[in-house]
Amino acid sequence: MSEDKQEDEKAMEKRIMVMMRQVLSAVARETVPPPGMKHTLSDNTIQGIRECLALISAREQELNIDLGETNQERPRYVDEPQTSKVVSLDSIIKN
Repeated sequence: MSEDKQEDEKAMEKRIMVMMRQVLSAVARETVPPPGMKHTLSDNTIQGIRECLALISAREQELNIDLGETNQERPRYVDEPQTSKVVSLDSIIKN
């Protein structure tokens, strides 16, 4: 199997993993009951969703490594100091 074909298959698998994660996450969000109400999903189903999301996440990470993609983005708090600074192009005017 050629290297390009392997990369195409891995890219397709990654797209599938992303879609599966998004759908499972949407199901979890949409079925959350109001406070004080019992969840409509059983505890086993909820645990199964958690385990599926963990497996999907692990496989996505493996595929990112295989495809040479790195995810450097990390969540940050609003009050966390920024490490980068935005510079306006207008301020870079030669005299």
